[in-house]
Amino acid sequence: MTVVRVHAYLHDVPMKIGQIEAIFRYPVKSMRGEPLEHVLLGWHGLEGDRRLAFRRRDARGGFPWLTAGKALDLISFTPLPRENGKGEALPTHVLTPEGKEMTLFGETLAAEVGRRYGAPVEMMHLKHGIFDEANISVITSDTVRQVCRLAGKTPDVRRFRPNIVVRSLRALAFEEDEWLGGVLRFGESDDAPAVTVTMRDLRCAMVNIDPEGGNPSPEVMEACVRGNENNVGIYGTVTRIGRLSIGQTIVLHPVQNRLPSN
Repeated sequence: MTVVRVHAYLHDVPMKIGQIEAIFRYPVKSMRGEPLEHVLLGWHGLEGDRRLAFRRRDARGGFPWLTAGKALDLISFTPLPRENGKGEALPTHVLTPEGKEMTLFGETLAAEVGRRYGAPVEMMHLKHGIFDEANISVITSDTVRQVCRLAGKTPDVRRFRPNIVVRSLRALAFEEDEWLGGVLRFGESDDAPAVTVTMRDLRCAMVNIDPEGGNPSPEVMEACVRGNENNVGIYGTVTRIGRLSIGQTIVLHPVQNRLPSN
């Protein structure tokens, strides 16, 4: 089915589209995310986001990272942030689904994850992060509700693993498609942090994994396909760095009115 969408942002002036409803970062790829009140948006995404990942030692391709798609239990592991829980401070320990605390770079954790995956793994730290397509992902809460409604599931934004959740003024599912090529500015000031919207987020089976318990529900990805040809949310690259906070106003700058970078 072809989705035809009427674009409401055909004007050439910036317009307010909503505010930041939630912020998440994921210190260890495919493990539980960390909700934040505020965070620094740097050139390589949110500070501390996806800076760590398990490498599959048996992998020989271009994507050696272990994800929950290959080890469902991984999504139920919880990185434990340092005491201040801010900035580039990375976790030092991880809580297993059974409640055992293990050192992040310890042999015990690597052995435990490797046992669940079925092959050896090792923890890696990459300075600029480990991302699938781009270093910032954004979704509206209305899109989350629509997909979960179609799937017959209770809305849970964690299934979609976004960095920024938008409370939209229009309350329109899949509105994010209309932002392509534009710039999202977070805040009212001229030097507010900003992200250029580069592509739609083509979903994978990760959305099927229940954030509580890791049980798969294939009807969620089926709902993504039915609802918007499997495109749910958007990816972006950083245009201007700065601080993000819940409640910040979000302004869309159309393609013709891009912001100058720092």
